[in-house]
Amino acid sequence: ESNLSASQKEEMANQRAYEDLKAAKEAEIAAGQAQIEAKTGELADTDEKNAQSKVDVEDTKASLSADEQFLMMLKEKCQMTDKEWEERQKTRQLEMEAVSKALAVLSGDDAHDLFTKTFNPALLQRESSQNSDRRAAASKLLAGAASRLHSPRL
Repeated sequence: ESNLSASQKEEMANQRAYEDLKAAKEAEIAAGQAQIEAKTGELADTDEKNAQSKVDVEDTKASLSADEQFLMMLKEKCQMTDKEWEERQKTRQLEMEAVSKALAVLSGDDAHDLFTKTFNPALLQRESSQNSDRRAAASKLLAGAASRLHSPRL
């Protein structure tokens, strides 16, 4: 009997140990399942962020390419504008030099002497009597026609 009683106590102790072990292992399995679900959710979020990042990278590369093309075009345009500006500056400088030379020639003593030699006041036309007579006759004729037609504009 003592052997039976000891065996039953041992069996009960083993049963309790088994139940405790089983509960511990079930708790570990439940924790593992929860961890798997959490990691699966994190993986899905990470995959979504990764896909979005890839799309963003492609968009950024396309934008960068467009910006670089615009920059190249702008540099070319600026170079052309700078070149045109330099040409205009050279042209203006040459024009200013030519005008200065022309003024120097025209305002020089030689030009003044030549002008005074060639200028003859007697050759100037003082009035045009023939032109005035014709003009007066035309004016009288138009005034008469205007009064007959009652048209002040004529």
